[in-house]
Amino acid sequence: MEIIVVDDEKMALENMQAILAREIPDAQVRFFRKPKEALEHVEQEHCDIAFLDVEMREMTGMELAQQIKEISPYTNIVFTTGYAEYAGKAMELHASGYILKPVTEEKIRIELENLRHPVEERPKSRLLIRTFGNFEVFFNGAPLDFQYKKTRELLAYLVDRKGALCTNAEIIKVLWNDEDESSKNSYLKNIRSDLLNGLRSVDCEEVISRQWGRMGIVPEKVQCDLYDFLKGDTRAINAYRGEYMDQYAWAVFRGHEE
Repeated sequence: MEIIVVDDEKMALENMQAILAREIPDAQVRFFRKPKEALEHVEQEHCDIAFLDVEMREMTGMELAQQIKEISPYTNIVFTTGYAEYAGKAMELHASGYILKPVTEEKIRIELENLRHPVEERPKSRLLIRTFGNFEVFFNGAPLDFQYKKTRELLAYLVDRKGALCTNAEIIKVLWNDEDESSKNSYLKNIRSDLLNGLRSVDCEEVISRQWGRMGIVPEKVQCDLYDFLKGDTRAINAYRGEYMDQYAWAVFRGHEE
């Protein structure tokens, strides 16, 4: 479960930190005193629940909630405030909950049991792939390294092909701009082994589908901004800034053609 807490009062954040640590110790929680920093986080990362104070100096919780919903419509918004008069506005925003301060464990527990949008369990060990900007691949938040630079490019091309099985000849033509398959077969064998060994080292070998002389990515086995974009995910759409796998000359973004 991914949670953010936004309140410009330090003591309020410390109280929420203590309560959430006791109630849901396995959750990933991020705390923010500046609403704009929280908004930037939501633009880049998944968020299941946002606990928002209403009265803040930089931006009101209502304004922040509206912007979060535009980026991530299924984030559960729970307001935490000392003012009852904002409850009507919270209903207009279709908030998940409204907690009057002081926040207590019981109040938090009730909101968690009655979320507007159910929280889906997300795999703890999952490959995260970024294609917007430069191509990057992470496992549990850490960059996944390979022996050869071409190995990363091979994985990038398979991701770009979105599950299509690619022949050795096709891969060689794209990665080396070479029509002669025989001249690069040995090198391709090495980087293919490097790719599989690297994925096997983090128990993610299943993200690659293989048949005789062909291989492809298994899209549902990875978390990828490109695939989220194609599904219509608002957060991924907002993250695209016209840059796609910039380090590779062959990469052409075709998301709007799908």
